[in-house]
Amino acid sequence: MKTIDVCLSPDLMHLYNVRDKTVVVVDILRATSCMTTAFAHGIESITPFAKLEECLAMKAHGYFTAGERDGKKVDGFDFGNSPFEYMHESLKGKNIAFTTTNGTQAMVKADGAREIIVGSFLNLSSVEAYLRNGANNVLVICAGWKGKVNLEDTLFAGALVELLKDHIEPDCDAPLAAQHLYNLAKNKLFDFLKDSSHVKRLNRLNIQKDIEYCLTTNLYSVVPVLHNGKLVIA
Repeated sequence: MKTIDVCLSPDLMHLYNVRDKTVVVVDILRATSCMTTAFAHGIESITPFAKLEECLAMKAHGYFTAGERDGKKVDGFDFGNSPFEYMHESLKGKNIAFTTTNGTQAMVKADGAREIIVGSFLNLSSVEAYLRNGANNVLVICAGWKGKVNLEDTLFAGALVELLKDHIEPDCDAPLAAQHLYNLAKNKLFDFLKDSSHVKRLNRLNIQKDIEYCLTTNLYSVVPVLHNGKLVIA
């Protein structure tokens, strides 16, 4: 049987061999939720960058640029990190260069994986089906916050483990811990997360509607996959 593992922080990636794995990168609040939303609304591609300057330079090549640090849009970029920014009709068929505090950093650290896809609660069932039907072992990388574990990404990992439990077995205790946590929270995600560190951080930016949206399950059926350095729809 295939296996699933969960890396609770990108700073733990040195413990994992990704060469035989489909890696699911998850940054619920808010990078991978933004990416899922963008593809659901017609974006052609998203190119992730770890460094601000490399991302911003893509503007000269006709890309829209999205830059976020510490939850705030970076000066000089076209977009920040609110999923509602990626619903505009004018973005259909366009390309975006994207850099965030945690999500794109996690994606870069997954380099060398057999496959890298983007997960969020917004496309949870589609990601589950993609992994169940795929041939590879699975590693979920939780983007966390600057190397620290966060609750919302762990809950998503647990949701995947729960949905896949009859098809893919846990590789160690991390997926089991995430699964148990998700089963405690699944009927009250928002309430369960209200005292979490990142929700408190984002509440200071007055973006509660973003948080509620990012915790909505199965709005979209898209599965973004990294191909030659660009995210496209699988």
